[in-house]
Amino acid sequence: MLHGGLGGRGGGRHARTAHTLLGAAIALLSAAITVTCAVVLLDPATGAVQVAGRVADTVGTAPVRVPGAPPVLTGGEPFDGTPAVGALFTLSGGRLARHFCTASVVDSPHGDLVITAAHCVTGKSPGQIAFVPGYHSGRAPFGIWLTSAVLADSAWRGSADPDHDVAFLVVHQAGRSAQVQNLIGGEQLGIGWPTRAWVQAIGYPDGTEQPITCQNESKPLGRHQMEFDCGGYTNGTSGGPFLGRVNPGTGAGTVIGVIGGYEQGGDIAAVSYSPRFGGAVRALYQTAVAHG
Repeated sequence: MLHGGLGGRGGGRHARTAHTLLGAAIALLSAAITVTCAVVLLDPATGAVQVAGRVADTVGTAPVRVPGAPPVLTGGEPFDGTPAVGALFTLSGGRLARHFCTASVVDSPHGDLVITAAHCVTGKSPGQIAFVPGYHSGRAPFGIWLTSAVLADSAWRGSADPDHDVAFLVVHQAGRSAQVQNLIGGEQLGIGWPTRAWVQAIGYPDGTEQPITCQNESKPLGRHQMEFDCGGYTNGTSGGPFLGRVNPGTGAGTVIGVIGGYEQGGDIAAVSYSPRFGGAVRALYQTAVAHG
């Protein structure tokens, strides 16, 4: 699922299609921030959601479980994408080269932050990364956004701790003062959500020119990771968001995880992972806001 992983490798451990069905079966068996933006905090005991920042009122109860939800879907379905989620590209000679991971815009005071998995951008300098929101079939409907800063926390930088496999990118357009969030909006950032939540996962497989989507209930993997079961999430989908409380009209939601963490997102295409978003992600977000 990743490219541009640890040490600047061109590929990583999410090359899932090389695994046998037996390997897949074994894997399945073992397997309040005070700034002016909107950050969603969820109380695991009550399910109450608080939006800190621009809106400070309780906005309801998160749909942690969906009554009568369908069984696990067998595979992600290609779709036309959503504005705030896009593909990360490498740059060559100032032009887009290839897409290698997925990222999404998150709400921030300066409107210039994107979230992805840290393993996607480790070993890459900001000038080597471009974000193309809403990318589909070779088109960049909302333009190409260059990266001016890459931020991951010390636990990831020091030891590649999978519980800290999260990064924020500060993005801009060359020669323009426009902000990506003002153009297309941004997902809210969800902190403290339970590991069992109804989510939509979006990612850009390397072998296609459009994203895939799938909805299912996430589940816990240990204390600090989440698991999401749905097929088709191969190389390139790393960094893709786990979205909760998705608005069916706009496609916008709350990012409560990104494909990464354990096994750098997973070793087989049918099982994806994400670190839980807690205090470390909140602190990293604050650092990223200061860089915006």
